[in-house]
Amino acid sequence: MRQTHKGQPVAEWCLSPNAMRLNKLLRMSRRDALLGGIGLSVAGTTGIALADTAPATTNNEDISRFMQVSLRLTDRETLNPQIGAALYANIVHTNADRQEKLNALHALLEREKFTTASTFAHAAEKSDPKLKDVIHEILTGWYRGIADGKVVVYRSALMFDITKDAVYPKTYATGGPFYWTSKPPEVARPKGHPALSASALVIEPT
Repeated sequence: MRQTHKGQPVAEWCLSPNAMRLNKLLRMSRRDALLGGIGLSVAGTTGIALADTAPATTNNEDISRFMQVSLRLTDRETLNPQIGAALYANIVHTNADRQEKLNALHALLEREKFTTASTFAHAAEKSDPKLKDVIHEILTGWYRGIADGKVVVYRSALMFDITKDAVYPKTYATGGPFYWTSKPPEVARPKGHPALSASALVIEPT
């Protein structure tokens, strides 16, 4: 810091704006370095415990079969494999028989070589009505981003694909998951009268 002719530091309010910002950044850097050191110390002491409690790696073949079924049910050529792995883990976690049902869907797909989602889904339900539930879970996972009652993905959910070129998904919600599917509360009809007469609708060019 600058010093006066008597060797005393200049008061901060006497410094230029650039000097004040520099001093603030230096103080923040020292604080961040201290907090970073504490964080590394904690991570070093807990890293082994976290590694021991980490879930086992999911079988890649199971995920591959899930992705093949998902591609056919969504009629898409590509899907995000990371999202697929997360959806698969949550769907299998929902019920103990989900893995068996997924294997049955994949076996049917391999055997018949369906070319559309509708024919595949129709044949699957005809072969086993219980397969309809897991099909719903797969489609709910990809399109809504929900699996096992948890939000797995939001912005990349397929339901936003149709409008993503014009309306980007907002990053906040005004209620719980799918609150908009509930019937809104009744609102009393207004009893007042407009102060002005109706105006002609004018659509401005964009």
